[in-house]
Amino acid sequence: MNLIPELVRTAPTYGKLRRHIHAYPELGFKEIETAALVAKRLEAMGIDVHTGLGTTGVVGTIRYGNGSRSVGFRADMDALPIQELTGVEHSSTHDGVFHGCGHDGHTAMLLAAAEYLVGARDSDDTQDFDGTVHLIFQPAEEGLGGAKAMMDEGLFSLFPCDAVFGMHNWPGLEVGQFAVRAGPFMAAADEYDVIIQGTGGHAAYPQLAANPIPVAADIATAYAEMGKTARERSAVVTVTQLEAGDAYNVIPDQATLRGGVRNFDAAHQDDIEAEMTKAAHQIAENAGMSAEMIYRRNYPVLVNAEAETDIAIAVATAIVGADNVDGHAKLVTGSEDFAYMLQEKPGCYILIGGGGEEGTPFCHNPHYDFNDDIIALGASYWVGLTRHYLSGT
Repeated sequence: MNLIPELVRTAPTYGKLRRHIHAYPELGFKEIETAALVAKRLEAMGIDVHTGLGTTGVVGTIRYGNGSRSVGFRADMDALPIQELTGVEHSSTHDGVFHGCGHDGHTAMLLAAAEYLVGARDSDDTQDFDGTVHLIFQPAEEGLGGAKAMMDEGLFSLFPCDAVFGMHNWPGLEVGQFAVRAGPFMAAADEYDVIIQGTGGHAAYPQLAANPIPVAADIATAYAEMGKTARERSAVVTVTQLEAGDAYNVIPDQATLRGGVRNFDAAHQDDIEAEMTKAAHQIAENAGMSAEMIYRRNYPVLVNAEAETDIAIAVATAIVGADNVDGHAKLVTGSEDFAYMLQEKPGCYILIGGGGEEGTPFCHNPHYDFNDDIIALGASYWVGLTRHYLSGT
């Protein structure tokens, strides 16, 4: 791999920092200490820092020359509401809160790149750089829309970007490999509640009641079948909760079915919502009951721009070689709020291999831990993008 030697040298320092962040995780919009640590590090490097954007977001700005070109790099900072089970020395000290998606590592990689970019600002390595880099440390990626919160508070008007880039570690992909694709890459994430209204009663006299639980089960079965055909449209329909009643001898008057939908096309999104709503209404009405569908569209489809994806591939290829960059990666049914930034700015979101050994815990698994061996590689990628954007090489 063509790693930057200085980043290899500083990687242990940022691995130690990553493990510190891991030990003190914070949930979305509550990243008080993490944001303070990031801001303090950036300020110590001599970087201009803006704090409090989107509640706890931090933006650092590095300028070279007087050029008008500008690019944004984003790292997320929040943790998950999961009890960690790794047993590592740097395990979470906060009960029920855990860096189970590697945002601690994302933060460390961007900080490592920042130190290099500032340290090299007056060196021969960056003498042809001309323009601005905005380092975007984002809160609340995990389901709370921190990207949108920063944008709503003026992220791109305060810090103009010609393009934005994001990166996520990916367990199951070998260290030293990248995966990306132009166009739709990660799914939209929708949620639904179906509320079935029946008539409650005594469990000994079911003929005097209208039990909503069997109806909820029928709707769940219909959704499971729908999920099979949805795969033909690169979509996922899942039932995850059925809530009804709280006593053995009471038929509840209401049951609620909940779950999620993932898809990669807005037209299919409309169709799936309509089909699910129609099925719920019909099944409930056939049983003499009613059903209310509450359908929420959360994160949109993440769509990588063609030109910026080509740039990301070129930069990654220069570091690890063409055989280690999959530019036509499979669609990812996970979701990302970086999609909001890509709705407003051209850019690219890439996956960096976190280790492909069999049995490696995936993100959101309580046994997962970020692989510190990729810190220098991730930081080298950020520097490579900077070089491309600000010097055109």
